[in-house]
Amino acid sequence: MKNKIKKAHCAVDYAFQRIGGKYKGRILWVLRDGFLRYGELNRAVVGITPKMLTQTLKELEVDKLITRKVYLEVPPRVEYTLTTTGKELIPFIKQMRIWGEKQMTLK
Repeated sequence: MKNKIKKAHCAVDYAFQRIGGKYKGRILWVLRDGFLRYGELNRAVVGITPKMLTQTLKELEVDKLITRKVYLEVPPRVEYTLTTTGKELIPFIKQMRIWGEKQMTLK
């Protein structure tokens, strides 16, 4: 899969190209405690279609934020987990979550 990241104008632009979008941050957040299988991710990320989940997981893998481990079993088993780089994002996502919760209570 070709990485679609354009040339960033600054570090903030680069970061948001990698983690921006509706689902990337949510996927990273649900993977914070360890590995999950595809079906578990599909249930954990509410509102995502299987096609969009697959596409987003591929993008996160290309960006080296998650790893995909395939077990040669029948039926096939695939597990996703955060890379070291992906784990570095968790404190920032947590801060965004705290900010979002605060803003939601103000409405």
